Amino acid sequence: MREKRHWEVQIKALGGPDHARVGPKMLDQDGKEVPGNRGYKYFGAAKDLPGVRELFEQEPPAAPRRTRADLMRDVDADYYGYRDDDDGLLLPLEQEAEKEAIAKAVEEWKRNKDENKDQEIPEEENIYPEDPDDKRIEDDENEKSTETSHVAVPSQKDVEEALLRRKKQELLEKYGCLDVKMEES
Repeated sequence: MREKRHWEVQIKALGGPDHARVGPKMLDQDGKEVPGNRGYKYFGAAKDLPGVRELFEQEPPAAPRRTRADLMRDVDADYYGYRDDDDGLLLPLEQEAEKEAIAKAVEEWKRNKDENKDQEIPEEENIYPEDPDDKRIEDDENEKSTETSHVAVPSQKDVEEALLRRKKQELLEKYGCLDVKMEES
């Protein structure tokens, strides 16, 4: 103990913390500090004395109440059911339910088909009118079905000409001939 005191004085002289002022900590057998007994040390059999033993036996602190943030920290995709399909349990159940639903729908369709045989079903009208001036539509007498284009589709030649015009314009802009305009053709 005397040597320890000399070391503490030397540490203080060199500018370190003053351990003597704070006082030594009393530790139990596990190395934990015993609360409320700063400055007293018990060695050997003295730790087993009736009043001292209670000092070393400390009740565990009550668990703090969990906050909303603590509860939400554990919430992830599993909580919301996003990875339920990964375990392979739902797929067979869904397939079985799908088969039953399809069978039920087919039976209902057949029943409705038998009931509605006598009713006339109006033919759907064409909502896309054909353009008679469209020259891209060629009528072949050999073909049974006619193909109708509802959108003007440029030919390969038109696409090549447009690309050529664009490249020419980019080159003119790049080399400073901005006053020269592309002729429209």
